[in-house]
Amino acid sequence: MRILPVLGVLSLSAALLVAPSPASAAGPSTASHSGPAPALGPTATGYGGAVSTVDATATAVGLDVLRHGGNAVDAAVAAAATLGVTEPFSAGIGGGGFFVYYDARKRTVSTIDGRETGPATMRETHFIDPADNLPYDFPEARVSGLSVGAPGTLATWEAATRKWGTKSLSALLQPAARVADRGFPVDATFRQQVADNAAAFGQFDSTKALYLPGGAPPAVGSTQRNPDLADTYRLIARQGTDVLYRGAVARDIVRTVQNPPVSANPVGTWTYPIRPGTLTLNDLARYDLRFPAPTKSKFRDLTVYGMSTPSSGGVAVSEALNIIETARIKDTTQALHYYLEASALSFADRNRHVGAYTSQKVLDRLVSDRWAGQRACQISPAKALTKPVPPGDLNATGCTPATVGGPAEQGMSTTNLTVADRWGNVVEYTFTIEQTGGNAMVVPGRGFLLNNELTDFNFVNTQAPAADPNLPGPGKRPRSSMSPTIVLKDGKPFLALGSPGGATIITTVLQILLNRVVLDKSLPESMAAPRASQRNTAGIQSEPSFRTTYGPALTALGHTFAADVPELGAATAIEFTRGGGFIASAEPVRRGGGAAGVVHPTR
Repeated sequence: MRILPVLGVLSLSAALLVAPSPASAAGPSTASHSGPAPALGPTATGYGGAVSTVDATATAVGLDVLRHGGNAVDAAVAAAATLGVTEPFSAGIGGGGFFVYYDARKRTVSTIDGRETGPATMRETHFIDPADNLPYDFPEARVSGLSVGAPGTLATWEAATRKWGTKSLSALLQPAARVADRGFPVDATFRQQVADNAAAFGQFDSTKALYLPGGAPPAVGSTQRNPDLADTYRLIARQGTDVLYRGAVARDIVRTVQNPPVSANPVGTWTYPIRPGTLTLNDLARYDLRFPAPTKSKFRDLTVYGMSTPSSGGVAVSEALNIIETARIKDTTQALHYYLEASALSFADRNRHVGAYTSQKVLDRLVSDRWAGQRACQISPAKALTKPVPPGDLNATGCTPATVGGPAEQGMSTTNLTVADRWGNVVEYTFTIEQTGGNAMVVPGRGFLLNNELTDFNFVNTQAPAADPNLPGPGKRPRSSMSPTIVLKDGKPFLALGSPGGATIITTVLQILLNRVVLDKSLPESMAAPRASQRNTAGIQSEPSFRTTYGPALTALGHTFAADVPELGAATAIEFTRGGGFIASAEPVRRGGGAAGVVHPTR
């Protein structure tokens, strides 16, 4: 968590107040009374709007936008741009993501698919080494031009502000530009992320100049500035987003991909060749957002909305919830047992059936109660299934699985934010550059890292002899696990949540919902509870406290555990209370702790 003094951050959005903005789609845009600066921590309760992110600086910027008349979309975009400065290894304008929006006036949920796309030249053999016809090792594929997709983040911000916001994108970029100019204090998490990437970062002059001063990670407590990114934001503010898709920044992106800025004096050793990519100016110019209908399912008395393809998150979360709903859960052990079993089954189905081009007919089948019944019938309340389980046969009418499976995906880095305004509009937004540190290349003179999102494709067919829905293809979007989720009760927002974590995003969101809705924990308790992730593997990935607390009872049911991981996810969430109140919640510890805040702690 990167922290600037909150009172200092409040001055950053002065540019937002230069001219009055048009009325909100769901209410007036008059500025609220400033009052004292809100306190930021993992939990905040109050009124007037709420913001939760992984970073206190970004949360404070979002709150300031709300306090000066902006709506949830305005605040989300300003906070996201700030996260591009303070969380540069997880997200930024070199990447993409998924934006879910609840419109309070229309009572509708809409989405933006800002996922990166592969170049027009991309084929199924994109990650196969022609020298030996074997797939590249992941580090070789990642730290290269081959891994870079055309980014969708900036286009997402522009579309969201035009469709639903009340402020211009130009104005909303100014607070983040000021943070980039002023800098922020380096904390232990930031330094460790650089240290973990030191060998990769050290291969590129542009990256090591920004993140390896003097050849080493920045010291904790030092000030991290990024004047190049500040200039890039201001250039976009003046010239518009076309500068990144057709103009000078586009040319610099393509030059970086096709001719990686490899250093003549690298820091550290990199054992792989650094390969150029084939992304072109035409690929950037032809980038298009998609606006698919959200996934929708019922869970008890709630309606759960999520992201459709190319994300698998909405489908997998809905299928698992539907399976859990079939169970008679009597205690915590049974709840966790069904959570783990449902997760394995939904991941098997997701791996086999869900990709960028999956038909709506298949998606509707996977989120149906009928399908949940066909899958849930395999679960015994007394004994865990043997993992991995095969995916379900979509042509079957009974409890009959198919005969092919696939490997689990490993967790990657992303970031997430949750925003609500005083009119009841809600944004849940998950965005990323994929691996922590993306493809490790900072675009020279522009201050942002490029994504390695194309490594989210499967390098080879994982579903043989069946077809793999997530192989590379020309202009194709890779499958994602991002799961921005908005839950309604009686047609009004009840809970909005999301998390980073690669494939573990799905299980993190699912487990928080289980904790809150099934186990009736408070939202802060649900967020803080120890986590486990079953992604259809022989062993459950878990945090140490989960195994200590629940391992014996679950092992007695036949569950097995893999090696522990320090943490899973870094979620943000907002719950909506009676009388227009909010409970904003962020991680108390994971990823250094998050920051939640409200506009007014009291009415």
